Amino acid sequence: MLLQRSTTVARDEDLDDADSAYGDDSLIGDDTKTLSSYITDYRYEFGRRYHSYRDGAYWGPNDEVANAQQDLAHHMYNLTFDGQLHQAPIENPQEILDLGTGTGIWAIDMADEYPSARVTGVDLSPIQPSFVPPNCIFEVDDITLPWTYPANQFDFIHIRELFGCIPDWDEFFRQCWHCLKPGGYIEVVEHSVQPIADDDTMGPDHFYLEWGQVVIDSGRQSGKTFTIWEESASRLKNAGFVDVIEKVYKWPMNGWSSDPKLHELGRWNQYRLHGGVEGFMLRLLTATLHWPYETAQVHLARMRASLRDFRTHAYLPGTAVYARKPLNPSSPAQFR
Repeated sequence: MLLQRSTTVARDEDLDDADSAYGDDSLIGDDTKTLSSYITDYRYEFGRRYHSYRDGAYWGPNDEVANAQQDLAHHMYNLTFDGQLHQAPIENPQEILDLGTGTGIWAIDMADEYPSARVTGVDLSPIQPSFVPPNCIFEVDDITLPWTYPANQFDFIHIRELFGCIPDWDEFFRQCWHCLKPGGYIEVVEHSVQPIADDDTMGPDHFYLEWGQVVIDSGRQSGKTFTIWEESASRLKNAGFVDVIEKVYKWPMNGWSSDPKLHELGRWNQYRLHGGVEGFMLRLLTATLHWPYETAQVHLARMRASLRDFRTHAYLPGTAVYARKPLNPSSPAQFR
């Protein structure tokens, strides 16, 4: 269990299901059903559903539309990395931790690929399926709070699309370092929120520039950066990790590229963004930046219109960074 505040309870309909993906251990005694009801008593804003546990800690909704977008992004990552679920050179892992697991699709796939490993997915929302591989479990928790996992527990820690979620990435990586086994790997996969172009097809007044700046400003306002994609490598080194490897990738904004792989990724990205911009941005615009709902919807409509412009050769750059905990580590100061 991650935290003393942690719950590994199932949704109400799963509480009596012995095959549930959620563990049956709890620190709240007979109040399991009460807490389960609290966790699934979701918050609704402008017709979108959001998590209730640690309300406001995450900017995205957890409704069916948003969940489908997460699974679509997983498909895009599979295309990006040629079907590989990870870039880190892990061998025979026994304990895998997926932080911000979302729908749990990556954790489930990893449990299938490594049947001898126990895969634990952690998220604020219990939106994962009930029937999963027997070596896959899910926990409801806030990963930005102090951890109670034992030191040296995990062989591999996976992080993907936690941009705008972590208030202190350095402390977060130190927690990861503490809980990784010596020789274990961490992997961080993130992408930019600011579209760029390598040619002159995106002028200084293009809406993409405004779009990216608004997202970055919302991160500054909330104290949770959206620029971690370009900071992961240096922050991992500062946390004490070694053998840091950074791989870059591109997600075109639509199908403008003549490269077959980038063309396919661009078509999927256009589809993902066109249907997902409201979920990506609505709470940031209205709750964080305090825009009126109507102004936010105009902003989202301008983004959808921009996605239909194939003359602009814009893309989102991204990085997959992995690193290893030394075999003979010296502990970071806060764990000594």
